[in-house]
Amino acid sequence: MSQASKSAFIEGQGAKDLFILRELVTKDFKLKYRRSVLGVVWSVLNPLLMMIVMSFVFSSFLRYASIDHYPLYLILGNITWSVFSDSTGAGVVSIIDAAPLLKKVKVNKLVFPSERVLFSLVNFAFSLVAVVLVMVWEQVWPTPALLLLPICLVLLMFFCIGMSLLLSALAVFFRDVIHLWGVLMLAWMYATPIFWPVDFIADVPYAAVRLIMLANPMYNYITFMRMIFINGQVPELITFAMCAFWAVAALALGFFVFHRLERKFILYI
Repeated sequence: MSQASKSAFIEGQGAKDLFILRELVTKDFKLKYRRSVLGVVWSVLNPLLMMIVMSFVFSSFLRYASIDHYPLYLILGNITWSVFSDSTGAGVVSIIDAAPLLKKVKVNKLVFPSERVLFSLVNFAFSLVAVVLVMVWEQVWPTPALLLLPICLVLLMFFCIGMSLLLSALAVFFRDVIHLWGVLMLAWMYATPIFWPVDFIADVPYAAVRLIMLANPMYNYITFMRMIFINGQVPELITFAMCAFWAVAALALGFFVFHRLERKFILYI
């Protein structure tokens, strides 16, 4: 095959994959809001209602009201975490769910875990409407630092795709991964400063524990989001570096494992 033929084949395959991605995202979007009266409005209402409930509980009973702009602090943590939890929670079963199609048609299997991440980002985009409403309520106004939002989202997307590739590949051979991931996600959520103040890390007596908490990938992505939205500041270099490190590491590991195992998927799905 000539170089020109190879280039044409790669371009054709890429166009095919993009078409499949678009169709899968559209299908999932329609299924999620099918027979719903409010439809896509729920993507705005859900984070708002969660923020109201959690703000009342944690500021009233656990006295976290001392955190500046706590409702905004809370909703940013929630929607950023939701991108990760929703995409990996759906991604871990993406290959198994696609089994009927994979048995009939030759499709690039990378598309299915990646589509779950892209769909979670679509929901995130609608959730930003809720963030804007809370910003107005809290009288926190946009700054040039918000121009860094696409960078944060791209790094978070790569991290989620990498994790979804890894989990979906392992789940094909070990179904227990699906259940274990649910338990791990719960523990991970409580270890991430979504509703509790980051200052709690400084109060932990063991340096190793603090180091683990600071190395938490989702701590870094959530911190990035809060810095550009609440503080109106460019995140520290270490935050940039950690977000980029986890994105590259997860994507590299996920792709490596997925590529090594995908040829055997058809025997187990």
